[in-house]
Amino acid sequence: MVQAWYMDESADDPRLPHRGDPCSLVGLEQLRRLGVLYWKLDADKYENDPELEKIRKERNYSWMDIITICKDKLPDYEEKIKMFYKEHLHLDDEIRYILDGSGYFDVRDKEDKWVRIFMEKGDMITLPAGIYHRFTLDEKNYVKAMRLFVGEPVWTAYNRPADHFEVRGQYVEFLAQTE
Repeated sequence: MVQAWYMDESADDPRLPHRGDPCSLVGLEQLRRLGVLYWKLDADKYENDPELEKIRKERNYSWMDIITICKDKLPDYEEKIKMFYKEHLHLDDEIRYILDGSGYFDVRDKEDKWVRIFMEKGDMITLPAGIYHRFTLDEKNYVKAMRLFVGEPVWTAYNRPADHFEVRGQYVEFLAQTE
């Protein structure tokens, strides 16, 4: 089951859990109200998983690749880690399925507070287009993830502020309707 919580305000190493004190947990329903979707799958059978295939078909996730984020495997590792952690949005949904390792997706809630989502092997998440978010590894410094897209991949991240994009306006409208 997914673990999510409101983050503290500390500027310490982003790879630490950053749980608020007291820790305020965020459940699946709260994540859904932010447009975040979550599945728990069997990552050991990702190559022939009927459940994954069903999700991909239902949601039109037609393109995929696999990325390994660690010092030994990712070119320009330090720069990429910094880039992933800058607050940004995308014009398309961001879909990630953790095949091994772990890390954190941070998303902004309706009040612009950070919610940290711990992702580990078997967790699959969809962040909606227009949501401000960022990603970092945890202290293990390793994750292997499947990246999925509807159609051809678009890798462009728009750092905050990016409120002028139509997709951001649509997302804000979605948030207003889920109150």
